[in-house]
Amino acid sequence: MDPTQTPKSIPGEPETREMLLNVGPAHPSMHGIIRIIAKLDGEQVLDTDVEIGFLHRGFEKMAETVDYNGVMPYTDRLNYVSPLINNVGYCMAVEKLLGLSVPERCHYIRVIVSEISRITDHLTCVGAGAMELGAFSVFLYMIKAREFLWELVEMVTGARLTVSYCRVGGVKGDLPEGFEAQCRHALQETRKVLKEADALLTRNRIFVDRMSGTGKISAEDAISYGITGPFLRGSGVAYDVRKDCPYAVYDRFEFDVPVGTRGDNYDRYLVRMEEMEQSIRIVEQALRDIPPGPVLANPETGRPIPAAEMVDEGKMGRIAGIVDHRAVIDPTLEGAAKSQHGGIEAGEKRVFLPAKEDTYGNIEGLMQHFKLVMYGHGIRPPKGEVYFPVEGANGELGFYVVSDGTGSAYRVRVRPPCFAIMAALPKLLVGDMIADITPTFGSINMIGGELDR
Repeated sequence: MDPTQTPKSIPGEPETREMLLNVGPAHPSMHGIIRIIAKLDGEQVLDTDVEIGFLHRGFEKMAETVDYNGVMPYTDRLNYVSPLINNVGYCMAVEKLLGLSVPERCHYIRVIVSEISRITDHLTCVGAGAMELGAFSVFLYMIKAREFLWELVEMVTGARLTVSYCRVGGVKGDLPEGFEAQCRHALQETRKVLKEADALLTRNRIFVDRMSGTGKISAEDAISYGITGPFLRGSGVAYDVRKDCPYAVYDRFEFDVPVGTRGDNYDRYLVRMEEMEQSIRIVEQALRDIPPGPVLANPETGRPIPAAEMVDEGKMGRIAGIVDHRAVIDPTLEGAAKSQHGGIEAGEKRVFLPAKEDTYGNIEGLMQHFKLVMYGHGIRPPKGEVYFPVEGANGELGFYVVSDGTGSAYRVRVRPPCFAIMAALPKLLVGDMIADITPTFGSINMIGGELDR
C-alpha cells in the first residue's frame, strides 16, 4: 500500500461513509412531483441532484392548437394558486400584439383581481411553510383569510380556482353589486390574520432558528440564475415588474417594494408578509379611484318582470302596461350584460364577443359572434412577436407570443418565475442540514403547473 494514500478506514476506528437519500417525489413537502437525491455526511447536505418533469402539462403546445381566447382555461392551470395573474399576463401579451388598449375601468378591475390573487398565493405559501415546521395554527388562520378572498374571486368570476375571467380586449364581466363593501371587509379580516400570524411567527424562537441563516443566496448569484420576485427581493434587489416596467395602471398607485438583507428563508418570509400588506394598499386605492361605469342593475328601465310574462302581455296587445318595464332573462340570454361592455372591453369587434342581447337580438351581433367563435375565423393578430411580463406571485411571469396571422398562435412560450429558482435549489441546499430542505423548498413556493408547463 502506498504510504501517501489515506486508507478508507483505520482499524479500530468507526468507518465514515456518505449516504444517498431520496427526498420525494412521494414526500408530502415535495408536492408529489419533485425528486431530490441528497448526498449526506451525517445530517449535512454535501450535494444534491434535483429532478423535475414529473408533471409535464404541455401548456405551450396546447396554446398553439386553439384560438387566442381558448387559451384562457390553460392559463388558469399554470400557477393555480393565483390564476387571475396568469389570465392578465396572457391577455395583455396578445393585446400588445394587436396594438389594442382596453378601457381604464378594465385595467382597474384587472389590478384588483391580480392583487387579491397575489395575497391568496402568499397566504398559501407562508401558511403551508409554517405548517411544515409545526405551526399548524398559523396555517389554519391563513387559510381562513384565503377563504374570505376566494369568496371575492367567486363573486366576480363565478369560480374559485379555475376562473378563466379575462378576455383578449377586456374581462368577462364587471364587478358585481356589493363587491366593494365585501372586498373591504375581506381585506380588514386579512389584516387581522396577518397580525395574528406575525405575533405567532416573527419572533418565535423555534421558527426563527429554523428559518434564519438557511437557504441563503447572494444578490449576485440570484441575478445570475435569473431569479425574480420575493425570492430576489429577499436578497436585497428591489426589482418589481409593477415598478420597473409598469403595466395596466400600476404607475398610479403608491406602494413600497420590501427587500431583505441576508437572502435567507427568514428574509423571504418577511418580504412576503409585507408584500401582502402592500397588495391590500393597492386594492384599497384601486377601489377608491376606479372610474365609474355601468353595473349589472339598470334601474332606469323600470320595474323588472319575468321575460315570459312580458311576452304574454305583448301577445295580448297590452303594450302600454309593459312599455317602461324590463324583462328579467336567464343567464344564457343576459350574458355579460350589454350595459357593462363600455367599461370592461375594448370596443373592438375583431376581438371581443358582443353582448348576448346583441347575439340573439340583431343580425350584426350574430355575425360578429359567428366570426369570433367559428373554426378558421376568430381573433387574427398581424404577423409578429411580442414578449409581455407581469409581476406574478413568484416573480416575473412573461408570455412570448408569435403570430403568423392565423387564428391560433404560431408559438407560445412562458417564462415561469419558479423555474429559475428551482435551477438554483442545489446551491441553496448544499451546506445546510437535511432538516433545512423542507423550509428552503417551501420558500421557493414551487407550483407544479407553472414549473412543468
